[in-house]
Amino acid sequence: MQFRDYLRYRRLAFALKELRDTDTGILDIALNYGFSSHEAFTRAFKEAYGMTPVDYRKHPVPVVLRTIIKPFDCYLLGIGESGMAKSTEDVKTYFVTIPAHKFLHIKNYESIGYWDFWQKQSLIPGQDCETICGLLDSIKGKLDDLGGSEADSGSGQVMAFINEPTGRICSWGIPLAECYGVRLPLDYDGEIPSQMLMVDIPEAEYIVFEHGPFDYSQNSDVEAKIEAAMKAFDYTQTCYCLDTTPGRIFYFYHDTKRFWKYIRPVRKM
Repeated sequence: MQFRDYLRYRRLAFALKELRDTDTGILDIALNYGFSSHEAFTRAFKEAYGMTPVDYRKHPVPVVLRTIIKPFDCYLLGIGESGMAKSTEDVKTYFVTIPAHKFLHIKNYESIGYWDFWQKQSLIPGQDCETICGLLDSIKGKLDDLGGSEADSGSGQVMAFINEPTGRICSWGIPLAECYGVRLPLDYDGEIPSQMLMVDIPEAEYIVFEHGPFDYSQNSDVEAKIEAAMKAFDYTQTCYCLDTTPGRIFYFYHDTKRFWKYIRPVRKM
């Protein structure tokens, strides 16, 4: 799209979040985001989202926003290198109990990795990366949302793998379906986009393999370290084992400014 259109959509997206999350007057929001009047803001908002700002504030349904650079785009665009912390940490391993929550997502049974996942999803109407990331960005209450609006800055969106008998057998020897979505509170009752799935994830125990901040150019090194740590981990020295029960979920977080981590389900032996 033309650059001016990109800027207009971006201003509208941040204005929408302010409509959703604050009581600021609509005219004030319009002026804050570069619109000359209430009417101009309303016209642009309705053209972008199919409803007026007043209607959206009354009923904030999921819409496709354009506030984020899609996760991992820094690898394609060559951004984010300056100022990135150089990692000197080894992989930390620890156990956690994650409370019950919901997981809103899309799912692919055939993909192998992030790039292949989105390539296959792009062939499905309404499930391309831009549409899905934009919809997820508009949803309020994401458990991992730090208010980020750029690549790898805590926008609440995560990759996951669900153990399903019909899934692809991964390198861990488990049948997994690749997913992309957001974690939500257990009492979330908002609207679910038609092309997405919602599942309840019960409270359970997990093992975390976590690497600290890193430069995106070190991506392959960090991944290799974590893969090696997961492969070498000796469960016999603990009271746990990897849980390969169908339905269990594995989470994958990639945030160059904070961490790279795999969260794998475990059960007591």
